[in-house]
Amino acid sequence: MKFRCLKDAPARIFVLVLDPGEEAFHAITEFANRERITGASVTAIGAFSQAKVGWFDLAKKQYKPIDVGEQCEVLSLLGDLAEGDDGKASLHLHAVLGLRDGSVRGGHLLSGTVQPTLEVTIAETAAHLRRRKREDLGIALIKL
Repeated sequence: MKFRCLKDAPARIFVLVLDPGEEAFHAITEFANRERITGASVTAIGAFSQAKVGWFDLAKKQYKPIDVGEQCEVLSLLGDLAEGDDGKASLHLHAVLGLRDGSVRGGHLLSGTVQPTLEVTIAETAAHLRRRKREDLGIALIKL
């Protein structure tokens, strides 16, 4: 991964360029932890050699994984970063992935192997964001 800070304090803006073979969710989360980002919006475009998105089943309180086992374009990757209950970066991303026939798959990004690149913009918020687990829903949501 290569990165550059385009704007410094008080609210930083980073551009990351992920390398082939990197797992996107992990790489972005590790970067956020290393830079101590506790609140940000995230956008990205690029491509994956394979990915897994999820559809949240509210009744079961869990994600139903949807495997995308082929090269796909990351048409849209949007989300946010907040601090989780464990004090580490908690990443929440949704992806729309374009397949070779023009169809799409989308949902909560669970994983994606970069191929050939993923260009990510992280825009820090001025405020610290905290994500807390909601037992009634089975997921962690930003607490305002």
